[in-house]
Amino acid sequence: MWFKTEEALTEEQVQSGLSYVIKDGIASQSMGILTGGAFLVAFAVKLGASNFVIGLLAAIGPLAQLLQLPSIFLVEKIRNRRGIVVVTAALSRLCWLFIALSPFLFGAKIGLAVLIASMIAASALGAVSGCSWNSWMRDLIPQEILGSFFSKRMRIATGVGIALSVLAAVYLDLWKKLFAEYEVHGYSILFLGGFAVGVLGLYYLYKTPEKRMPLAEEKSSILKLLSKPFKDENFRKLIVFMCSWNFAVNLAAPFFMVYMLKRLGLSMSFIIGLSILSQVLNFAFLKIWGKFTDRFSNKSVLAICGPLFIVSILAWTFTTMPEKYFLTIPLLIIIHIIMGLSSAGVSLASGNISMKLAPEGQATSYLAANTIANSIAAGIAPILGGKFADFFANRQLDWVLNYKGPTGEFSLPTLNLQQWDFFFVIAFIIGLYSIHRLSMIKEVGEVEGKVVFNELITEVRSQVRTLSSVEGLRQMVSFPFTVVRDLTIKVKANNNISDNQEKGV
Repeated sequence: MWFKTEEALTEEQVQSGLSYVIKDGIASQSMGILTGGAFLVAFAVKLGASNFVIGLLAAIGPLAQLLQLPSIFLVEKIRNRRGIVVVTAALSRLCWLFIALSPFLFGAKIGLAVLIASMIAASALGAVSGCSWNSWMRDLIPQEILGSFFSKRMRIATGVGIALSVLAAVYLDLWKKLFAEYEVHGYSILFLGGFAVGVLGLYYLYKTPEKRMPLAEEKSSILKLLSKPFKDENFRKLIVFMCSWNFAVNLAAPFFMVYMLKRLGLSMSFIIGLSILSQVLNFAFLKIWGKFTDRFSNKSVLAICGPLFIVSILAWTFTTMPEKYFLTIPLLIIIHIIMGLSSAGVSLASGNISMKLAPEGQATSYLAANTIANSIAAGIAPILGGKFADFFANRQLDWVLNYKGPTGEFSLPTLNLQQWDFFFVIAFIIGLYSIHRLSMIKEVGEVEGKVVFNELITEVRSQVRTLSSVEGLRQMVSFPFTVVRDLTIKVKANNNISDNQEKGV
């Protein structure tokens, strides 16, 4: 009775469900901002985490997705995806309460162990929830608006996340000044806030309707279900692309934060500022990429965003020559701009193309198989990175151009690789291979990257003209707080409508 499914959803139920999915996206993004990313890495570093532990923390989430294997059986057995999602998500988010309280209850050493154990439990439960959620969304969201809907969801969530990042960074700076000896406890309070927002998200998940799963023509073993995607040639090519891509990204990305803290010696406030810059660009381009995925194809967007993201990873190696220099900060700003706009397209299109290529009624097994394969690649990469970080610490590769003349000698350093730099170069090479694999995938509506690029230039020019006006500048200054304001108004309006409906008005 609590998690009732419907044989068919009315248009009103679908629209109501889409509204709740957006609200859950905002809650999930807010929780992710407060409990993950730079804040989680900094928290772990404060507890004394080594490079290997940082890599392990980055690997826990992807490797936990292997539990989507038994999750397929659970979904097929229970056949109530909403119930599975709400229960497992509730248990997963409860783990963050233990993480938040660990500095108050234990010392740094035990606190680090509690962090790892709780992360494993939270990620494992989250994997079960994610498997059910993917299949649920595949049947709830109309396919013709898949790109634009997830673009809207991500844009609103990102806008709220940006505002939250600013507030969190200001809070941490203030906490450090007032309670320097209890700095780690400031992160605990931040995590408690994330836990509270996560609980709110459970309500939205509970309110989202579910269309009853179609009965399978015949009962199949879990191995048979998982083998279907690999027998589908086109979907198999997608899995190979996604695996190589996730390996490349996760070999480098988990160490960006550590690199800026330890190698470049940047302050936490400046790092969060760069993160916010990246999120702003992510927000700005989500609408564009969402429009392009529906108008052209997900593959066309990936063909533009993928190379941009991979090049930005390689650019990290040029932020030192061999130490910080006058171009370090400008280059970091450019990198975060490119990563922000390109990651928006990659995140949106890679998720959409998996849903689009999965046959209706078989989404659970197809998406789970894709997630499991990707998780292995994404999980192994940061563990290898953390394991070999110390190995590369004592190794260096220099490429210097020397010029000797009658009047003197001149040297120009063109490349210097140390420790994490090796991962960035390796990730770039593997990323190039993944782009090659992308070209082999077939998707309805795909066009040449040149066409999408020309449309992108036109769209960006239009946006720049808008921002160059007085009204555009006003909107830019008020962003992202207008997102929060508009969202609050919409939530209140929807709640009033719901109350009136319940009263029979």
